[in-house]
Amino acid sequence: MVIKTAEFIVSNSEVDKCPKNEIPEYAFIGRSNVGKSSLINMITNHKNLAKTSGRPGKTQLINHFLINKEWFLVDLPGYGYAKVSKSAKKKFQKFITNYFEKRRQLVSAFVLVDIRHEPQPIDLEFMEYLGVSQIPFTIIFTKADKLKPKAIERHVEDYCNKMLETWEEVPNHFVTSSSKAIGREDVLQFIDDTNTEIGALR
Repeated sequence: MVIKTAEFIVSNSEVDKCPKNEIPEYAFIGRSNVGKSSLINMITNHKNLAKTSGRPGKTQLINHFLINKEWFLVDLPGYGYAKVSKSAKKKFQKFITNYFEKRRQLVSAFVLVDIRHEPQPIDLEFMEYLGVSQIPFTIIFTKADKLKPKAIERHVEDYCNKMLETWEEVPNHFVTSSSKAIGREDVLQFIDDTNTEIGALR
């Protein structure tokens, strides 16, 4: 897939105010320091589409970006140790779950995980929530440039083995690096193939 256009459409904290059309949506979410904004900018080939920051928790709204006028990339607030008040964090969780449970246009979520770390309970719990809620998702391992190839293989294998303790099979997953554009074509091909399947069903 060639990214020809990527434009910001709307930000809000209420699912009912999201775009009303039937364009398929792919939501990106992960812990607050996982490199989500950098990944979005790498995938779309736009340096400043999503706002990056040295301060975790920069994204605090549901952000819709229209890609190639064909599908929405949805940038969701991160979960984890973002330095926001407890009341704000509760509000995040509420409209995040509202988005996942009410948004009919959602085709798949991308759950971002830092490949350098062992499986974190907060990530595993969130993916369990998606699974129980029957919300399709793909794991995106980020920051692969920080490890050597053998270490990448080992970390991915360890993660998959951990998930198999509670899952019947390992969810679809990709390895990426924003700084080296690793995995970009894989993610875009997945979205392109999925959009084609959706179109065939209509």
